[in-house]
Amino acid sequence: MDLINVLSEICTNTSQPIIAIDGPAGAGKTTLAQTISLALSPQMSTTIIHMDDLYNGWEFALDENLTQTLAWLARSHKDEKPLKYSSFNWALGSFDTAKEIPISQLLILEGVGSAQRSVEDFVTTSIWLDLDPQIGYQRVLDRDGENIANSMKVWLATQAQHFIVEGTKERCEFVLST
Repeated sequence: MDLINVLSEICTNTSQPIIAIDGPAGAGKTTLAQTISLALSPQMSTTIIHMDDLYNGWEFALDENLTQTLAWLARSHKDEKPLKYSSFNWALGSFDTAKEIPISQLLILEGVGSAQRSVEDFVTTSIWLDLDPQIGYQRVLDRDGENIANSMKVWLATQAQHFIVEGTKERCEFVLST
């Protein structure tokens, strides 16, 4: 199966498609989102929203505010309205001024929590990237630095609990190993 061709067909046959890419930290979700966006951009305009931009820091990342924001963004995309949201500034520990993203044909939601039940009715298809969380942990430290090691250890438990409650992997239509 050629994933890009399958996604192209799915998105071409859907008005305002949304793809959610979920899975443990370090699995390659951002890279896959960029690959899909690049591959489909000759056919349709695309927007990628990274969950890292929507989280309210480490402690409140997967809270009700994320759920509400995701549902609002998905609904706005389906209604062909511009997407307006504030990105979390990790260096300052607060949200920046809201920005508006122009309307696009395809929305890709990428990151832990992107395929949660709150957006299931809006999402055209969902992809789970499977990876041993400890390997993901090391990839994140290699990428972002040892200074986040303690936060990442807590995050492993947080994301694991989220995935159990949401049944994320079991609900995703595509499961890929990285």
